[in-house]
Amino acid sequence: MDASRIICEIFKSSRRDEMYLYLDKARGMAPVPQALRERFGTPISVMTLLLRPERPLARVDVTKVIASIREQGFYLQMPPAKDPEMLDLFTPRGE
Repeated sequence: MDASRIICEIFKSSRRDEMYLYLDKARGMAPVPQALRERFGTPISVMTLLLRPERPLARVDVTKVIASIREQGFYLQMPPAKDPEMLDLFTPRGE
């Protein structure tokens, strides 16, 4: 297989919304440090896909994901920053 492509399994965190781990499907969770595993919680499989540079991802740069998986064995996608203006929409008036 082309070195710029990875069969990737994506897991979501059972402890934190919108936190995802991207892993080389062949290696699984083995490269993920124990401390990260504990903070991440039970991994919940979301999907398996072929990562390749010409196919963009929604929230992250696919080339960065591929490089991170090659270098450290995983890529951790953190939740997006909360927009203060959007938070105001859900805060009751007077609080």
